[in-house]
Amino acid sequence: MASLKAGAIDALFDSFVGALAANPQMEIDELRDMLERCGDLATDPGGVDYLDIDVDGTPCLWAVPHGCDESRVLLALHGGGCVTGSRFSHRKMFAHIAKTIGCRALIVDYARAPESQAPSQVNECLKAYEWLLGQGIEAAHIATVGDSAGGNLCTAVVLAARDKGVPLPAAVMPLSPWYDMESSAPSFKTNAAVDRLISPEMSHNMAQLYIGDIPATDPLVNPLHADFTGYPPTYIQVGGFEAILDDSLRVAERAQAAGVDCTCEVFPEMQHVFQFMAGRAPEADEAIRKLAQWVRPKLGLA
Repeated sequence: MASLKAGAIDALFDSFVGALAANPQMEIDELRDMLERCGDLATDPGGVDYLDIDVDGTPCLWAVPHGCDESRVLLALHGGGCVTGSRFSHRKMFAHIAKTIGCRALIVDYARAPESQAPSQVNECLKAYEWLLGQGIEAAHIATVGDSAGGNLCTAVVLAARDKGVPLPAAVMPLSPWYDMESSAPSFKTNAAVDRLISPEMSHNMAQLYIGDIPATDPLVNPLHADFTGYPPTYIQVGGFEAILDDSLRVAERAQAAGVDCTCEVFPEMQHVFQFMAGRAPEADEAIRKLAQWVRPKLGLA
């Protein structure tokens, strides 16, 4: 059974759904302001310095835990349907993850839809990854991590790097990834009564804003159709109550079929991106501990 503290995300998501029901024509800016409140769920991890930096025109934020190994880096890509979310909404969650691992994180504030549509987000995140390589960070010392739409991006940017012949990172860590731009997951029905946030309509509307004229089956926006040959080790975390649970399970199955060392762990009764509750709910802290335990050897930190 989920802890009482894990109920914080239920209450927040319920407030979002209620606000959207009361104002179905909510403007993008108002939606973005509302969803920034996801960042309030995590506690401040403490002992982390934050530094704004411009990466070839993209605003980014370094999260640097005190005493970390600065030669090891997370390329951290925020969620929000590629429409909402920012380096600020995700600062504390990614800082918790970086601190637990013992590395620093570069949080990328890529341009959002509908002002910028796919594939600009993948290209912008790939540019940030190549910038890290240009700074002398070894590919073997980088892992990508992202939640929801950021989970899609942290997967797709590695596919793009592989196709371009760029050295690949050591590991990929999608959290509650939103992969299916066709919103076809059976779990939309099986988890309809327990997911507190995501519906097929929400997924479809966000997808249309994000992909624009790109086919919903293009592998760079929908990794359910990707070839994972030669892909790095991958650890997916997903909540058992998520409407998009099957996105994670199906991508994991596809990656495993291509010979990838891929694990998908389902956390019972957890909501979408429950790691937002880092420092507040034991389930979030345990998930982050597992991320660190899994990735540290791959980054050469064990």
